[in-house]
Amino acid sequence: MDLYALSKGVKSVDYEPEQFPGAIFRIDSPKAVIILFKNGKMICTGTNSEDNIKKVLDYAAKTIAKYVIAVDK
Repeated sequence: MDLYALSKGVKSVDYEPEQFPGAIFRIDSPKAVIILFKNGKMICTGTNSEDNIKKVLDYAAKTIAKYVIAVDK
């Protein structure tokens, strides 16, 4: 995942690799924070229900899809 390009393309994403290796994606509705890592793993926090987690992850997947780097195996 190209976290640098993501932080430039999406205003709600902060990426400071000197401070922390993950990008911080703040989502307003439903309120949540997702921490994204270059290897594609993510941590979702701040929601209060399973339904909200699904909404947040669906929104995040659509937003970050064009910043995923394909690797041939």
